[in-house]
Amino acid sequence: MAEDATQRRCIIAVRVRGTISARREARETLQMLRLTRNNRAVLIDNRPAFVGMLNVVRAYVTWGEASKETVMLLLSKRGRLVGDKKLTEEYLQKISYKSIEKLADALFNCKAEYWKLPQIQPYFKLHPPTKGFKGNIKRSFTSGGELGYRGAEINALVNRML
Repeated sequence: MAEDATQRRCIIAVRVRGTISARREARETLQMLRLTRNNRAVLIDNRPAFVGMLNVVRAYVTWGEASKETVMLLLSKRGRLVGDKKLTEEYLQKISYKSIEKLADALFNCKAEYWKLPQIQPYFKLHPPTKGFKGNIKRSFTSGGELGYRGAEINALVNRML
């Protein structure tokens, strides 16, 4: 188990498409991932359960490995508490993190899970990307579109959506 934690990496998943006429399995999986609307993002790790869920909904989301800077930007600009209040230093002190940088480091190294933190919204509300999506949102990233696995390129997309 200890060596499994060292191999885990932080993944950002962003919903790109709507689910009109989508299969029931895909709609339920998006709900489990808490990606209920377009332009929402979640922070997860790369354990097989999450990767399998992403493969089920690969026609509706894009994902890739997050950088530490992107995780910190997401937390500082778009991190929200229940009630749509911003993340504050008092809240971070209450859950035993000294600052946003410490929480971002713990999330990036998979020592903490964002969706398990108490009284926090488990997703990030993002804007549509500046200057739009570069490719078609109905094709995979490897064939010139926007969907599916994109590796480290997810950081550039998320930065355009902040």
